[in-house]
Amino acid sequence: MNKKRRAVIATSEVSRVKTYMLGGYQQKVVLDGMSKNAPVVLFLHGGPGSPFPFSAGSRGMFPEFTEHFIMVYWDQLGCGINNHVIDDTFTVDMFVEMTVDLVKALRIEFPDNRLLLLGASWGSVLAAKTAERLPDYLDAVLIYGQVLSNLLFNEDTFSALLASSAPSKAKEHINSLRSISAYSPKDIQSLASYIRKYTNGYQCKTGERSPMGSVIRGLLSSPDYSLKDFIAIVKNGYMKNTSIWNELLEIDLRDTLRNIRVPYRILQGSTDIVTSTKSMSAFVEISGNSNLSLRIIPDNGHIPGSSGMNEVLQEGVSLLC
Repeated sequence: MNKKRRAVIATSEVSRVKTYMLGGYQQKVVLDGMSKNAPVVLFLHGGPGSPFPFSAGSRGMFPEFTEHFIMVYWDQLGCGINNHVIDDTFTVDMFVEMTVDLVKALRIEFPDNRLLLLGASWGSVLAAKTAERLPDYLDAVLIYGQVLSNLLFNEDTFSALLASSAPSKAKEHINSLRSISAYSPKDIQSLASYIRKYTNGYQCKTGERSPMGSVIRGLLSSPDYSLKDFIAIVKNGYMKNTSIWNELLEIDLRDTLRNIRVPYRILQGSTDIVTSTKSMSAFVEISGNSNLSLRIIPDNGHIPGSSGMNEVLQEGVSLLC
């Protein structure tokens, strides 16, 4: 751990690992902030099972965020520091219950601080459903890459892939996926691979990417992570799970979002076809919910680049500070 990070941790008023009972499972959560009076931001990562860029190994790594907020880093059950086998008895609602439990615990621990949910991709599902259940606990929600409906397997995705430079054999496979109604794990992996290889859907290839190398080095030198925890960021309890993905492919959050009762700010990368920016923009326009707002970030995909991360920070400051 470098001197700068060590100094940030040493001078932060909130800097600890705490164990909470979430959904019936004991889970470690890291709290990281320079001021104990700052707004609290609970990060709900994507995946499922991919705690990036903020994870329980991130203490002291993001002073640009922790000078404004108390960041709450939770590796959701099944990954990272909370690795656990996620078998097919697990449901989306079980993870919503865990999120609800954590929000309630944070509200007790920080009764006078403002509280925001920061969700990304899969985390946006948890954020939306938690905001629906606990509007009086939250001051705002900020999302990057909102799941809406028809995740991955939608016309925007298929149209972009068929208009891409993918070879004819790949396009034949893409067309075959377009015509089926039940998707296997192999189908999901194939479509995701095509999006990464032939489009800007995941990452905008013309935009500036986030410095993932420095994040990885920081996690490897984290005071809170073992090597086992680091490995469980990518190779973890979700490896054989199908139940969560089956639910995600069927999920439709349009009614949930129409009825959200807290300020709910959505950021979408301009090239995102995973959580389709085109569909999200059309939905917000006709939703009739004044709590919903959308901003499109140029030259960013489903995974934010450097400019996308900066916009997340600035929007968070605007909402809470």
